[in-house]
Amino acid sequence: MSDIQNTGPAGNMPPKNYLVESILVTLFCCLPLGVVGIINATKVNSAWEAGDHEGAMRSAEEAKKWVKYGAIGGAIVAVLYIVFFGISIMSGSM
Repeated sequence: MSDIQNTGPAGNMPPKNYLVESILVTLFCCLPLGVVGIINATKVNSAWEAGDHEGAMRSAEEAKKWVKYGAIGGAIVAVLYIVFFGISIMSGSM
């Protein structure tokens, strides 16, 4: 929760929405998880402006969670791709 700015209802700035990170995860890592992150990220500012500060913080945490899952999933897929590609090259040269 340390990433969230002015978490109290008296704060005048909404929590970080993770929209940029969600878009990057969608483009470069994992499309389905990135889309879920984008959906949650877009809810942050609108919930904050509607006065639902708790909902905005909840959406920010959800967006952060899905960005993390998408990045980890993308990294795992990249490592597996490199391993399988390396194995196929090594088996072809033998």
